[in-house]
Amino acid sequence: MPVFKSTYNPPLLFKNGHFATIYSGLFRKIDGLLQTRERIDLADGDFLDLDWSFSFNPTNKVVILLHGLEGNAQRPYITGSAKAFNRSGFDACAVNFRGCSGETNRLFRSYHSGATEDLDAVVQHIINTEKYNEIYIKGISLGGNMALKYAGEGREIPEAVKGIVGISVPCDLHSSLKALLKPKNFLYAKRFRNHLVEKLVPKQKMFPDNISADDISNIKTLKDFDDIYTSRAHGFKDALDYYEKCSCLQFLDQIKIPALIISAKNDSFLGKECYPIVAANTNPNLSLEMPRNGGHVGFFGKNNATYSEKRAVKFCEEVI
Repeated sequence: MPVFKSTYNPPLLFKNGHFATIYSGLFRKIDGLLQTRERIDLADGDFLDLDWSFSFNPTNKVVILLHGLEGNAQRPYITGSAKAFNRSGFDACAVNFRGCSGETNRLFRSYHSGATEDLDAVVQHIINTEKYNEIYIKGISLGGNMALKYAGEGREIPEAVKGIVGISVPCDLHSSLKALLKPKNFLYAKRFRNHLVEKLVPKQKMFPDNISADDISNIKTLKDFDDIYTSRAHGFKDALDYYEKCSCLQFLDQIKIPALIISAKNDSFLGKECYPIVAANTNPNLSLEMPRNGGHVGFFGKNNATYSEKRAVKFCEEVI
């Protein structure tokens, strides 16, 4: 599918990318969603917590929801997504990545943008234990990169997995990092860095031979975090090796199921390499929508349902 024109046209205030981003992240509230938690054990001895919500009527369709950097399954962009899908006849399985459910995970490793082995574990768990004939995956930001990498990196995708949606996707992780380290994004980057470092404190106590207090004190930027922790904990040489190997951009031309990416042109978290125009124009399975406005995971919409949430539901409904 080619790149296609977006119809998204928000109110004036939400045309400002920073306003849209901050409103979505800090002020939006979602009420009336009941979630039930399930813990699954992973092959390496760790665990994932899954927060389920359900359609009003029995259904054979489920969407797996993947959050962004330092998110969780209770963030409004996840609960809003779950609510929109539930109302449209889909159950929703919102994944909390390792260490993101309110409890430190068991291993020194945690989660990262390319950890598709954990997504595959969730998919296999659902196929082996549940009743669904149709599985869809919607990833937001970091979760979008993971979902698209999963679909294109060469594994055999189960027949039940019908489609992928990525929202505000950092398709080129190094490009996104460079964007986040610009002065205009200082507060966002500082907030991410502080959250990540805070989580390393209990890790250091659990694994003092793997990381020291001095290591943690040397983390001044997001790249430092990836050099000092992400790369060491997950088998990469350094941050740049991690970005190179885990960016979904290189895998997009191999996606063989319907996939949709929605990323706003005024998303200050994304560099120009994060907009995969060439891949969308050459892979008939990949659609790319680049609204002029929306910020990072913003896309304000009426009745507290965002444009990207409604668009994702419509895309999944039309896949088959």
